[in-house]
Amino acid sequence: MPDSIPSGTITFGGNKKELITRVGKIGIPPYHPINNVLFVERLKHNLLVISQLCDNGYNVSFNKDECIVQNSDKSILFSLFY
Repeated sequence: MPDSIPSGTITFGGNKKELITRVGKIGIPPYHPINNVLFVERLKHNLLVISQLCDNGYNVSFNKDECIVQNSDKSILFSLFY
């Protein structure tokens, strides 16, 4: 994953700040990769910002069990179950 090493922080609820350690992309061919994904070391996860996905032309929808991210042609890019 890292494409670049950023400088900056992410602010969470309660004004808690965590350092962004990497910025990169995720995706498995043949699917289109998602760029500018932030990695926050303390979280141990990649951090996708929903507004960033929407700004890049993806459609994002939620229901009680799943988050679905679609391309503009309505093909599913990925889905997350929770």
